[in-house]
Amino acid sequence: MKVEIDDEIKLRNIIKDAVRDVLEEEVGRLRLLIMPYVSDEEQKEIEESYGEPSGVVSRTLILKE
Repeated sequence: MKVEIDDEIKLRNIIKDAVRDVLEEEVGRLRLLIMPYVSDEEQKEIEESYGEPSGVVSRTLILKE
């Protein structure tokens, strides 16, 4: 009986982790889809106004269709 409960808990944790990973990936894709496009010209204007980006990247996501 104890082994069955332990196995059930392990299975639930595996499923939770898998669902969490998929949701995180899909939310990331959604964020990329709703992010406004910035043309090269707009980016240049932004950099002239506010300076170059620091180069510090905490996370990079690439959307593939």
